[in-house]
Amino acid sequence: MWRKRGSIENDYIISSSSSSSSSSSVSASGDSEEEDMGFLEVTVSDMKHPPPELGPMPDGLSPQQVVRRHILGSIVQSERSYVDSLKRILQDYRHPLMEMEPKALSARKCQVVFFRLKEILHCHSMFQIALFSRVAEWDATEKIGDLFVASFSKSMVLDVYSDYVNNFTNAMSVIKKACLTKPVFLEFLKKRQMASPDRVTLYGLMVKPIQRFPQFILLLQDMLKNTPKGHPDRLSLQLALTELETLAEKLNEQKRVADQMAEIQQLIRSVSDRSSLNKLLNSGQHQLLLCETLTETVYGDRGQLIKSKERKVFLLNDMLVCANINFKGQLEISSLVPLGPKYVVKWNTALPQVQVVEVGQENSAYDKDSVVIQNAGAKKHVSASQSSNKVYLGPPRLFQELQDLQKDLAVVEQITLLISTLHGTYQNLNMTVAQDWCLALQRMMRVKEEEIHSANKCRLRLLLPGKTDKSGRPISFMVVFITPNPLSKISWVNRLHLAKIGLREENQPGWLCPDEDKKSKAPFWCPILACRIPAFSSNALDLQLGAVVHNPVQSSLLGFSAVSTSLPQGYLWVGGGQEGAGGQVEIFSLNRSVPRTVKSFPVASQVLCMEYIPEKSKEEQEQGEAEDLRTAADRPSAPHPTICLGLQDGSILVYGSVDTGTQCLLTCRSPGRQPVLCLKHSPEYLFAGLQNGTVAAYARNDGGLWDLEAQPTYLEVGTGPVRTLLTLDDTVWASCANQVTVLDAASLQAQQTFEAHPDEDASVTHMIKAGSGVWMAFSSGSSIRLFHTETLEHLQEINIATRTTFVLPGQKNVRVTSLLICQGLLWVGTDQGIIVLLPVPRLEGIPKITGKGMVSLNGHCGPVEFLAVAVSTLAPDVLKSDKEEEGGPEEKPDGPSPEPSAPDKPPAREMRKKGILLQYRLHSTSHLPGQLLSVKEAPPAPSGTALEHSEEDGSIYEMADDPDVWVRSRPCARDAHRKEISSVAIVSGGRGYRHFNPSSKQPACSEADSTLLIWQVPLML
Repeated sequence: MWRKRGSIENDYIISSSSSSSSSSSVSASGDSEEEDMGFLEVTVSDMKHPPPELGPMPDGLSPQQVVRRHILGSIVQSERSYVDSLKRILQDYRHPLMEMEPKALSARKCQVVFFRLKEILHCHSMFQIALFSRVAEWDATEKIGDLFVASFSKSMVLDVYSDYVNNFTNAMSVIKKACLTKPVFLEFLKKRQMASPDRVTLYGLMVKPIQRFPQFILLLQDMLKNTPKGHPDRLSLQLALTELETLAEKLNEQKRVADQMAEIQQLIRSVSDRSSLNKLLNSGQHQLLLCETLTETVYGDRGQLIKSKERKVFLLNDMLVCANINFKGQLEISSLVPLGPKYVVKWNTALPQVQVVEVGQENSAYDKDSVVIQNAGAKKHVSASQSSNKVYLGPPRLFQELQDLQKDLAVVEQITLLISTLHGTYQNLNMTVAQDWCLALQRMMRVKEEEIHSANKCRLRLLLPGKTDKSGRPISFMVVFITPNPLSKISWVNRLHLAKIGLREENQPGWLCPDEDKKSKAPFWCPILACRIPAFSSNALDLQLGAVVHNPVQSSLLGFSAVSTSLPQGYLWVGGGQEGAGGQVEIFSLNRSVPRTVKSFPVASQVLCMEYIPEKSKEEQEQGEAEDLRTAADRPSAPHPTICLGLQDGSILVYGSVDTGTQCLLTCRSPGRQPVLCLKHSPEYLFAGLQNGTVAAYARNDGGLWDLEAQPTYLEVGTGPVRTLLTLDDTVWASCANQVTVLDAASLQAQQTFEAHPDEDASVTHMIKAGSGVWMAFSSGSSIRLFHTETLEHLQEINIATRTTFVLPGQKNVRVTSLLICQGLLWVGTDQGIIVLLPVPRLEGIPKITGKGMVSLNGHCGPVEFLAVAVSTLAPDVLKSDKEEEGGPEEKPDGPSPEPSAPDKPPAREMRKKGILLQYRLHSTSHLPGQLLSVKEAPPAPSGTALEHSEEDGSIYEMADDPDVWVRSRPCARDAHRKEISSVAIVSGGRGYRHFNPSSKQPACSEADSTLLIWQVPLML
């Protein structure tokens, strides 16, 4: 192995948290070959250490063993290929460039370009030696996980890879500049690429270290899937997956920060040194949240497109910058190294003054009496009289056309009323025809609304502040960007919304990162405190919080911006009450940026726990139907989602969701009226943890609900209260005192009991699963402990008090009162009202805590009673109405119908009729051929009949300009592969609100009533 050189250790062990430190350290180094090394060079001979080779497969292996052997072969092969690529960089590029005379690249620049590559090669050469011996004995031991842990858990590996990743952008910049200024160097790169057998460029080789650990992770995930429980390699593989994921996450974050710094530096270089923007960008207080190339479009008064041009738009934490993109340089080098554009700043504006304006929302976005709207890019100023009523910046007058349809509908409805007063009977003037007119107009309005939604999908319309006019009124201008896809639009609206919230005082800063430098600057992805609200609408009673659950419900009425800015869709149920008195349930709607109460009702006793039970998935329903031999008529339908409440007086209440009227469907009392401390469900049972140390298991009845009237199955787990339950695969974990009993979820038999804490007085109060581990909190002490889900082995212990001291110095008596895991973060609530965030791996490895995490500066005045997550998975289809998703053909326009085999094929343009045709003839329409353009379903046409429309009365022909929306039930081909969007919010509940920042102007503790704090994180696209 290697040893560090003490004489140059301080010069070359570079901080991994900053790309600038890495670059400066490399640049400051001398040209000496010897000084390039942070470690002594070790030559690994292929003769002494041949690469690992997997021998012939022995007989009698199980299918899983065969698969594991193939995966091992992939690991060996990919590692050999990776090491060969590293050697190629050094042998084919670095060494010739160092020896070339005259030099195409100076020794100092060579050092910058190939920084840390030798050390990376040394790491993997040593790994190959160890891999050789492990492969040789594979058929006897079948172990590989511990080798990955031993090889890649060392800080030395993180150091060299961090330095390489931090320096990568700088290295590419040197290569690009040399290509543009030194033809000899460019010719050298071309020749080397042409001479290589696979024609991989130098960039293609140098990006491989950045991709290496994600490749390892995929291979180890495959190996773990094919390693059965109880196998000696399983725990080692899980630990290895954790180590590699942690390493990859750190490198990804450093690469993101380095890329962010490079983008900001590129932007700074495009700004004049004397400008105020240059000073702002150089202050170091700005974080780049999002940057993307968008297409700016300019429209005329009639909605026609005047011009469009690509812009680079930068969203910083407090400003929005738009720049022209200027690619300069030889295009021939773009195949060898990525070309970075030069920017020319077009405009920048403070974030609070930026407004997103959707098509159809112009009137509500600004005060039209005091703001003049000017088209960005238009040469002519629009007067106040012209701009106050109509703003045609986007699709041609869609909203105006919708308003016209609404007015026409009102007129037709009046005509219908007049027709109803006729005394005579007329063949072509009757209520049937009039109602058909109304229904057809309503349908046209729905299509127009969809056109507006479609226009909003990829159009980002921003209202920006300008200078005042001569009369002193402010002039705002509208900028319209076309985003690459709908997800990009959603992301921009979401980030703009959260960035504005992040500028509020309570989020400046909102988190404290207890690093060595005690910086309070939190990373860009940290949750943002969106709002704080009273937990109960009634202030007359002093109600204590007990539990909370999120009932996800998708709303088809939300548009793109509402989806992007609202909290996760659905309802938040909050329960509590007074000890020894009545209870209260408050239900909040989350379909907006701030929750609102939609229902509040009392219950007989204090609410102690809640459990949300979703309706069965389609797979579960199909499986149940396959097993059920009864007829379809006798089979009970699957119930809607339900919410179960456990009360202090021993009652269990089952409620329907808000959408079904919040009815109390079931109620029962626990035996002996024991308080219900916790509730959990499995597919077959509802488990209730009781005060007397038993778990009551209620089975489902024929209707799919819980059979609360039948006698439950009682499971004795101890003498103390069962404080928490956890459903885990086919088992249920139940805590009693300091012990946890593992129960079989099907047979309801106890499998084993283990001790979770050495102190008998430290009862297990919370259990939360992540990956292959369970974190536990206790009634005393400030520690949380991690246990393996399979071996029940104790793996880690973390003292939370060491984190909270950064906010409350000297306060060591801290107790954990709530736990939550969400998106790679372990949320820990304490009795001091402080919330701590600790990073944990997201994959199926061991959820060990490796970082110091963050401490929230927003918390409660008393204990954090609960932490809950509200998650809803959204898709752009949520914008469509329910009727739009119904199957079956819709009405066709003039011309032949599309072939059934190609439903997505748009009609020929010449067959589409523009505009609206209202025809009236004094003869009946019932005998005419073709499908009527009405809301009613037309009978299928006989085969061979031409679907040609003739003149008819009472029929409205209409066509949308966009062939993708003219038939509502036909999905757009370009939207066939849509990604899901996850919206996430975290809810904490406790007494009052407290801001822990000593420099804050806010009162230290306010609002003594029960309060909910709601954090949002950026949409996960």
